[in-house]
Amino acid sequence: MIVDLLGRSLLAALLSGVALAGIVSLFVRPTRRLAPRVRPYTAISRTSLGRAPDVVADGADFRGIGANPIARLFGPILGSLANRLGRALDSGGDAAMVLKLKQAALFEGLSDPDRLTQFRVRQLAAGVIGGTLAAVVGRLVGMGGLGILSLALVGIVAGIGRHRGAVERAVDDRRARMRIEIYTVNQLLAMHVRVGGGVTQAVQELVTRGTGDVIGELAEAARMHRNGMAASEAFERAARLTPEPYCARTYSLLAAAEERGSDLGDALLALAEDVREGRRESMKQRATKQRAAMLIPTIAILAPVLLVFVAAPLPSIIFGTF
Repeated sequence: MIVDLLGRSLLAALLSGVALAGIVSLFVRPTRRLAPRVRPYTAISRTSLGRAPDVVADGADFRGIGANPIARLFGPILGSLANRLGRALDSGGDAAMVLKLKQAALFEGLSDPDRLTQFRVRQLAAGVIGGTLAAVVGRLVGMGGLGILSLALVGIVAGIGRHRGAVERAVDDRRARMRIEIYTVNQLLAMHVRVGGGVTQAVQELVTRGTGDVIGELAEAARMHRNGMAASEAFERAARLTPEPYCARTYSLLAAAEERGSDLGDALLALAEDVREGRRESMKQRATKQRAAMLIPTIAILAPVLLVFVAAPLPSIIFGTF
């Protein structure tokens, strides 16, 4: 009896500690490292050594987990477990998940392996928190061992699914912001090109003065160009990575103009008008859906009352009684 009570107390303490640590990790962000800040200035040195421009030199210390002694001790274990679980859950593979994280602008400043490890560790923590909370709820309502286990599994799946859904929502939010920004960006680029500036000069002028998600992608393309990549290749890379199709068309247009010298001003203005028309159509569709959704409560309240009034005289009509 004493051993059983001690075991339950230890299990409850362990689960409570894991849940509390997971909750704290969701709100307390790790300190930003110095490496991402100096990385743009070391691209030439890395490429001269045969490395890719986006790869940090020492990438095997699980920087996405943390730098304290406990993280360094258990980080490789947690990272390996999280990566195994993530590979089992991700149908598209590591490359597709890294692309989603880039499109959502999450865990910026980390290399691709560290970015993926950070996401999967947080995904594992969300699953553990969800399973622990579900098990605690099952214990409080008096469920049996099998019921608690089943509820814990449901909580784990819900926690993991909620964390993955947060990435999709971040991509959708960023895509909506970029669709608003790209119209103004195209107009400003067309103005700079019309007054005689080149493609790279127009982009650099816009990056220097502007802010936003689209400006951030253009700034990344300009940085890659300064580090030795061809301008057309840098814009094509931005077109492959961006989540917004209109932005991808703009970047591809910039790459074609830089490579072949085509007329960029009229094409940018035409693309800006396409963006406006696309936004107008999406607003109309959203307004139609919202109008239909507003009718649902009215129908749900009035339909039963209407049926009662219609059905009330039926017995007297059919059977001739009052």
